[in-house]
Amino acid sequence: MQQNRILHIGFVLLLSSFFCSTSYATDYKSERDKYLTESAKQKSPFTQQEMDVMMNASKDLAKTLPEPGIKVGEIAPDFTLPDAHGKSVKLSSELSKGPVVLVFYRGAWCPFCNIHLRALQQALPEFKKHNTQLILVTPQKPDKSLEQFKKQKVDFKVLSDLDSNVMKAYKLYYKMGPELVAVYKKHGLDVEAFNGKGRTELPVPGSFVINKQGKVIAMHADTNYKERMEPADIIKALESIN
Repeated sequence: MQQNRILHIGFVLLLSSFFCSTSYATDYKSERDKYLTESAKQKSPFTQQEMDVMMNASKDLAKTLPEPGIKVGEIAPDFTLPDAHGKSVKLSSELSKGPVVLVFYRGAWCPFCNIHLRALQQALPEFKKHNTQLILVTPQKPDKSLEQFKKQKVDFKVLSDLDSNVMKAYKLYYKMGPELVAVYKKHGLDVEAFNGKGRTELPVPGSFVINKQGKVIAMHADTNYKERMEPADIIKALESIN
């Protein structure tokens, strides 16, 4: 229960901006653990009943998606999605240029997503050594993505999965239950404000390293949203291509 309190207090202690610091290393876990340590010092705003709702939702998701994500060796489903500026981006067209690191994240409101994205940004020079680009997919609206990244030039594409079809194709899709939505909204986290009215769908956070032929050569997906693929593991996969 203590771990659950630490995880969810992050929703109240939202990071003010994506690039609030330039000192992050490419090690996601160490930065995540620092964040959890700081969060644990704060008094939990949630009641026991609210904690139970969040814990049960987490358990239900783990049962519903015991092995989320398409697997190594599978061909990555092609798709076309709008970026933050409304421009259409097609995965197969991007793969014609070189390998792609495809990362699904929940939204700008998620502190663990932000920590992971900073780590990925720091690792981009290594990705580029392998002629690889980073592409992000999120259910949040393009204007929210534009707002998230407007303060800093980024060297990756941010795409909006507005009908959830790509999340479904990659076996990451789930819908938040009404009780969980109500708890989050009560504490200032309105997922619909980011995704659009009536849309409480999210992806299990997932990362896929895809070679030029469209095959997944490495992946990571976990219903425990604080677990993410380390940039070092992505780089190791890219090195195996050459």
